[in-house]
Amino acid sequence: MMLQDSPKVFRWAFSCRWNLVRAARGLLALVLVGTAPGCFFVQADLNPFRTRPEPLVERKLEGRGKDKVLLVDVSRLIVSAERPGLFGGAAPSLLARVREELKRAAEDERVRAVVLRINSPGGTVTASDTLYHEIREFGSRTGRPIVAHLLDVGTSGAYYVALAADEIVASPTTVTGSIGVLLAGVNLSGLLDKLGVKDQTLKSGTLKDAGSPLRPMTPEDRAVLERVLVAMHERFLQVVRERRPALRAEAWDTIRDGRVFFADEALALGLVDQIGYLNDAIERAKRRANVSEATVISYRRPSQYAENIYSTLAAADFPRLPWFHALAGELTLLSTGPQFWYIWAPDATLWPSGGASP
Repeated sequence: MMLQDSPKVFRWAFSCRWNLVRAARGLLALVLVGTAPGCFFVQADLNPFRTRPEPLVERKLEGRGKDKVLLVDVSRLIVSAERPGLFGGAAPSLLARVREELKRAAEDERVRAVVLRINSPGGTVTASDTLYHEIREFGSRTGRPIVAHLLDVGTSGAYYVALAADEIVASPTTVTGSIGVLLAGVNLSGLLDKLGVKDQTLKSGTLKDAGSPLRPMTPEDRAVLERVLVAMHERFLQVVRERRPALRAEAWDTIRDGRVFFADEALALGLVDQIGYLNDAIERAKRRANVSEATVISYRRPSQYAENIYSTLAAADFPRLPWFHALAGELTLLSTGPQFWYIWAPDATLWPSGGASP
């Protein structure tokens, strides 16, 4: 670049920075307009350049007494990916946050029990299995009872996670089940032909790109992928067998095809232990811990809202809007490449990324 071009470079850099500021202002204005009319609460981290999460702090939600029951939130998609921030940095993944909370609980002898508040359609196979493992390890290591409570949805990978608990309580209107595996895929070869685009992928073997959207799936491709899918399905069923030994034998043909169940059906099949509300799950946890009264707590970042047992872990760095939920869910599914999912996903774009729970 010539020296005489330097003023142009400076003007361009200044213009880019100013445009970034204006874009941030525009986003804030869009949030305000998108939520009008009416009163609303916006949960937002006013430091958009934060690169590290704030440390967890203990919040009292309800109850009293020196003994504690920890409420752990498991919401949205269960994935291991961190959620990138708007201006850099990233919020901890769901797995990282739950592990952090369980570690802190293990170090506090007054935490006598844990309640998992679950509201999720599931997630990736590995993330669901890892979260299940972390919760089981906590229970085995500490000997403290764990009760899972299912809210709107506790399906597939979320139900897999609930199996780590000693007891599962479903809300009267819970949808659960969907015990199975999903590998989403499309064939774009016809569209590419119409656009005049040719696939020139180089591969070391005929099955190296099995499942590629750039060409039709061959019988050999399908056989390879289905073998993996069946193995993952069998793993899920094995966890159900181990954790729900009272499940009726005739229920197996019903649950293994991936269908969902209403709360009453799930109870009749033996997939859950009780129908009740979150308060009922807390009472069950107290009873298992042999305590008559306890303070219900959660661990939150300082900037996060937490007033009662139904306070959700909304993202602390950006206000949430329905259209942003859809976009976040879409990008999560599309940007991570082919993955096997324990998920109920009639329309996965309606579920925001699990990384949004810092």
